Formats: sequence, structure tokens, C-alpha cells
Amino acid sequence: MVSYTIMLSEIEKKIESTEKALQSIGYSVGAVSAREFYDYLTGETFTRDTTTVADVVGNEYLMVHELVEINELKQKGRIIDKRVVVDSPKTVIYDAHFTAIGNRTGVRVAQERLLLDQNPITAT
Repeated sequence: MVSYTIMLSEIEKKIESTEKALQSIGYSVGAVSAREFYDYLTGETFTRDTTTVADVVGNEYLMVHELVEINELKQKGRIIDKRVVVDSPKTVIYDAHFTAIGNRTGVRVAQERLLLDQNPITAT
């Protein structure tokens, strides 16, 4: 089992790289701490989500999604803790979720464009 301190350190590194990916599509993330990120992922939900911290940290698109959700909730004045999802109006949670979906897709499209620019497809 990974220690809590090591996990927070890994989360912090992933937050930094995810912020860069989001900046590449024009989305700016405010200050999100590794502790907030961890609490958000391990907190209560109304959807019975079974995604683990390791699942999210190990997948760049899930990192984008969760980081945007947290950022959007903070912009709406929500305090990020283990109860933010169940204590917030569902409309606020879903607004953050839909914004996250859009940005997750945006990062993926930007990556695909970069690949195509680097490896143009030519007709034969």
C-alpha cells in the first residue's frame, strides 16, 4: 500500500502536468491542492462511483476530468472536501461535470491534431 504522503506527492505531480495540458486548450486552473483532489476523489457521492484514486492518477483523461470538476466547483464558491458532492446542489455538480467532459474532449482533440501535424496523412 502506498503511503498517504507519497500518494499526495504523486497527485501533485499529476496536477501540474494536467494543468499544462489544459492550458494548451485555453483552460486555466486555479489553485487545487493534492489534498483537495484526494478528498474529492475519496469523498461521498450520490452515484456510487467506484473509480479509485489510482484509476484517476493513472489516466490522463480522468485527471483532466476530475481537475476541471474541482476547479469549476471552487469557482462557484464550493469548499472541496469529502462531502462537497453530496452537500452541493446537483445542478452545480452536473454543470461542473459537463464542463469537465468538454475539456477532456478538448485535450484529446488537441493531442490528435498534434499527432496529425507531426505525421501527416498523404494520399497514395
